[in-house]
Amino acid sequence: MDLRIFTEPQQGAGYDTLLTVAKATEDLGFDAFFRSDHYLRMGTVDGLPGPTDAWITLAGLARETKRIRLGTLMTAGTFRLPGVLAIQVAQVDQMSGGRVELGLGAGWFEEEHKAYGIPFPKEKFGRLEEQLAIVTGLWGTPVGEEFSYDGTYYQLEKSPALPKPAQTKVPVLIGGHGATRTPRLAARYADEFNIPFASLEDTRRQFGRVRAAAEEIGRKGDDLVYSNALVACVGKDDAEVARRAAVIGREVEELKANGLAGSPAEVVDKIGRYAEAGASRVYLQMLDLDDLDHLEIISSQVQSQLG
Repeated sequence: MDLRIFTEPQQGAGYDTLLTVAKATEDLGFDAFFRSDHYLRMGTVDGLPGPTDAWITLAGLARETKRIRLGTLMTAGTFRLPGVLAIQVAQVDQMSGGRVELGLGAGWFEEEHKAYGIPFPKEKFGRLEEQLAIVTGLWGTPVGEEFSYDGTYYQLEKSPALPKPAQTKVPVLIGGHGATRTPRLAARYADEFNIPFASLEDTRRQFGRVRAAAEEIGRKGDDLVYSNALVACVGKDDAEVARRAAVIGREVEELKANGLAGSPAEVVDKIGRYAEAGASRVYLQMLDLDDLDHLEIISSQVQSQLG
């Protein structure tokens, strides 16, 4: 079971904080550092000092880290034109020596679009499908050849399809709860399917849909990595768990029901149940980025038991 650290900087974290967390992620033996792609805080937090851009952040971290994978859960398709996104991700992949992964979603948070003057189109899923076709098509075009695309939303003419990523293939993550279109899109384009903040029952059901969709197009279901994203709140005793829950404005019992909360033993047991449901990777949503001791206890007492 791979454990990855997943951050939500729009809730209030500047680049220096993210760099500190990323370095701790690497030092403590976690597999990867991922971040959300949002420009507006959610809930009652003040969001200070203000938003950071996902791919600018990852470009900086690419030069400041050496081992961990770097990526997004999920880049909002509404924020970037697909040709520009292909260039950005390829460049950051080069800067990291081939450690980047692209999580790409349709975009959903209308308020942040209004706040920063970003168009919020009605038909987002069709655009996402074309974006995936274009980004992967640009990367997959041999050097010296051109890429063209004539879609409903995007048209490219005789693109040189440069630059190329350092990796032969940048892993693409697709996720969500949709019952039909999402599994089909994942089956066609994804290297990993992620379901965020889902119960064990919903996880099994959605993983099964993705596997079936993959097999329908002649792809093996096991070709994809299956993962969960879950909030983490771990403590050595009940008091520490309660303190960490209070800091992020959540109740312990709610966190235990919907996330990975409690003692290390409790969390190891629940991760095991997600593994039985088909997950081989978990993204730990860390909401208090100043609490590096939280990372340390997860590393020493949870990750160490997972093998």
